[in-house]
Amino acid sequence: MAQLGRFNLLSVVEETAQGLYLDAGELGDILLPNRYVPQNSAIGDRLQVFIYLDSEDRLLATTEKPLAQLGDFVSLKVVDVNKAGAFLDWGLPKDLLLPFGEQLRPYEVGQRVLVHLYQDRASQRICASAKLNKFLDKTPPPYETGEAVELIIAGRTDLGQKAIINKSHWGVIFHEEVYQKLYPGMKVKGFVQKVRRDDKINLTLTEPGYGKIETLTQQVLTNLQKNDGFMAVTDKSDPALIKRLFGCSKKSFKQAIGSLYKQQQIVIEPSGIRLISK
Repeated sequence: MAQLGRFNLLSVVEETAQGLYLDAGELGDILLPNRYVPQNSAIGDRLQVFIYLDSEDRLLATTEKPLAQLGDFVSLKVVDVNKAGAFLDWGLPKDLLLPFGEQLRPYEVGQRVLVHLYQDRASQRICASAKLNKFLDKTPPPYETGEAVELIIAGRTDLGQKAIINKSHWGVIFHEEVYQKLYPGMKVKGFVQKVRRDDKINLTLTEPGYGKIETLTQQVLTNLQKNDGFMAVTDKSDPALIKRLFGCSKKSFKQAIGSLYKQQQIVIEPSGIRLISK
């Protein structure tokens, strides 16, 4: 069944001067205005479209791709504020409403806000909410240590970076586990480091175990190749330098170059590491 606020694959059932009408099942026939109609479209074709309400609350279809759809968490820019709330640019002609009741604080034009897209029961409109807690799962987390997960960065805290796990649970990446620049709304791959007894989840951005070292050794080799086979960094270098160059801890770096040394792919000199020519 076709759904408002989502992408749908719909059949063309009628051609008019205004555009094409698409069969949206229980939602009825929905107009795809001429400006969005792909060339050579005809009755019977199936088109991938997004369904939304226009400024007069009429159902419309578009082939444009918004920045998010119903159920997503996304960082969007505030483009207007009025008595109804803040309005966010989500890539469609009609901006997305963030009602005052769904705000954590007053927002100003130009700010970015991490929000969840939901359907308002009263108006049936797609709206945004910055109150993310109510859209996340409160049941015990089902994750295993070392499990790969998709993360959406929510923002910095005293402990580290707060993140949404698989659009479902909260987790935290502690400061010592952050080796790259992160910002709210950023989507990254992460791993479950530990599910604590209080059901809170510790996260890491580096693959646990040997897989992490394999990835890092390849990164070291790539950097050496880009720098004519030599880099002025060793296992005794400043941890801040290692973090800046490779985005990892000094311990992980030492394991990686130790592995490369044993494989006879590098030599470790007093002033740096050198790629062995073969």
